[in-house]
Amino acid sequence: MSRYREAGLRARVGGALLLVSSLAWGIREEQEFHVSVTLPTHEFYVLPVNSGFLEREQVMAWHPVTEELRPLREPFDVKNVNGSVSARLAVMPYLFNGRERIELNVRFNRELLSLLDTPVVNDEQARVGQRVQLEIEAVKPVDGYVPGSYFGTVHLMFEAVNP
Repeated sequence: MSRYREAGLRARVGGALLLVSSLAWGIREEQEFHVSVTLPTHEFYVLPVNSGFLEREQVMAWHPVTEELRPLREPFDVKNVNGSVSARLAVMPYLFNGRERIELNVRFNRELLSLLDTPVVNDEQARVGQRVQLEIEAVKPVDGYVPGSYFGTVHLMFEAVNP
């Protein structure tokens, strides 16, 4: 084999090894995400068990066979070492598609909420802490649901009630 041919072969083999080596090192995957925490006071808190519940849009599931919207349900941890806990809605909640409206009923610990303060956890339960259910259900319109994409907001307010 001639000297030139041998040098060319070495260069090609060396180049191929370099290419394979750089490909092996060139494959990389990175993941980045943010981490945060809100630490409640020991005396009073109302927090969803699933911390991501309040951070993302909740989708009410449509059941095509019964033509009903399934309620949203989410457990919350509640505590008030100084007394009971009350809740209310800041505004009456509904879903809206630009023309049609679907009213929502909101219950916290089985209590139907309105714009008025409603006791939701009594003194005894609140002092030790309680896990209770938030339930949001659609009120079926008299003429049934009208197809479309609906959006809305539920704004809950909780208050520590001291005796």
